Amino acid sequence: MTCRPKRTDNGGPPLDDYEGPPWGKGDAYIFLAWQAAHAKAWKAPSRDVMLMRLDKAERLGLTYEEYTLELLERGRHLQEEDAERIAEIRRARKRRRASLSD
Repeated sequence: MTCRPKRTDNGGPPLDDYEGPPWGKGDAYIFLAWQAAHAKAWKAPSRDVMLMRLDKAERLGLTYEEYTLELLERGRHLQEEDAERIAEIRRARKRRRASLSD
């Protein structure tokens, strides 16, 4: 019987903490496509865009990385009206800190 993937699994190859070929047990082409997409998504934007995102993130009480990740995942800029989503991101940050300290 095959194992069901975790709810948070996006079907991509392992990107870290793996010993063996970088593409894991799957197809090397898929790994390289995911790796290229990851590099393209996190490519440094222009200085002005970076400063604008940083300013908006600070005004919302988020880090640059949290704000940018939300933009990449959802495809929209967070606004002050998105208080519920911002609170959810902050709670996730606290959970990550707690799990890292354990």
